[in-house]
Amino acid sequence: MEVPARGAVFDGGVSVFPRPHREDVLIAAAGLLGGVLLWALGLHTQGSDRGLPGSWVLLPLAAISLMELVRRSAPRTALLVATLALIADFFTLGSVATIAMFTDIVYAAVLYGSPSAARRIPWGTALFTVTVTVAAVSWLRSPEGLLLGVLAAAITIAPAATGVLVRDHRDAAEAARLRAEQTALLAEMDRTQAVMAERARMARELHDMVANHLSAIAIHSTAALSLDDASTSKDALTVIRENSVAGLAEMRRLIGLLRDTGDERAPASAPTLGALDSLVEQARTNGASSGLTFTLEDRRGEGPALPAPVEMAAYRIVQESLTNALKHAPRGPVTVFLERTRRALRVDVVSPYGDRPGPRAPGSGAGLVGMRERVALLDGEFEAGPVAADGAGSTNGSTAEANGTKIWRVRAELPVDEGGGTA
Repeated sequence: MEVPARGAVFDGGVSVFPRPHREDVLIAAAGLLGGVLLWALGLHTQGSDRGLPGSWVLLPLAAISLMELVRRSAPRTALLVATLALIADFFTLGSVATIAMFTDIVYAAVLYGSPSAARRIPWGTALFTVTVTVAAVSWLRSPEGLLLGVLAAAITIAPAATGVLVRDHRDAAEAARLRAEQTALLAEMDRTQAVMAERARMARELHDMVANHLSAIAIHSTAALSLDDASTSKDALTVIRENSVAGLAEMRRLIGLLRDTGDERAPASAPTLGALDSLVEQARTNGASSGLTFTLEDRRGEGPALPAPVEMAAYRIVQESLTNALKHAPRGPVTVFLERTRRALRVDVVSPYGDRPGPRAPGSGAGLVGMRERVALLDGEFEAGPVAADGAGSTNGSTAEANGTKIWRVRAELPVDEGGGTA
């Protein structure tokens, strides 16, 4: 439906006369010129002995031509005035152009009018046709009255029904367009969310794979710079080189995974819990100069293989927890505890909590966020923070003892199927 540039005087309550549409101007001009030409040629719908003679036929013609200008912007007003003009035309010699323009205004009233008008006008035209037919048969008392009923139906019911069909088709097309726009918007939102989720996943992987090595490099390089001892510097440089090589290998593996177009290599690059011994041993080497000791207590026992996402999430949680211990924990034991039940894999990492003397690497808090996101993706439970040493010791069953009254504990429960086979 086309909205005019200005409001209507009669229909819209706006005090500016609407600017007529170009097609409406052409229809009005063609109807007026056609009616004048028919009048000049002496062609009328009634005989010369009936109705007002002369140029009276031009008055309803001019009125209904004027209403053609507002058939879109003020359809109700146009229909009302056109009906009065058609009635007036019956009292003159009559013009085919007036009747033709009346049918167009009925059509436009249904097509461009309000939804309520589009429902009422067809019923009104049917009632009008029945009334005219009954009145004509009663007045003429002959079958010729039925012809007037057919004429009334042709100039009222036919254009109204056509308007209903065109309006329904237009509304259906508009609804289809809106659905297409909504579908495109939803697809764009899904694409954006997928991109954001993939970026978050890549950020977690990159952080978990590289942060451990970079933290060890930062700690040992700081120690080498702060201590003027040749053996200490040599040991620190050895650890720095080992972590640099391991970090580069992790980076190459991630880049290779991102460049790979297939999924065949993805499982091979995903870490498993079988590599925890190497991970703890590496942390033990990196934390020797900080007075940290690392212990792995694996109580999973024999059972079906864990789902790959669960193993990967557990590995990354342990890796990030050990990295945080290397960066922030004071001297003391760090214990990694694993236990499996029928419903979940429980991961506990306990480390000393307190002020740490000597060099330490800065932290951004992204590690805790990444661990929490990994657990949330598996619908698990995650806790991280300082707790009482006695409560932590009795909860995870480890032999670690903390320096002071509190320790830092990371706990995650990752759900698995009761059957133990698939996630």
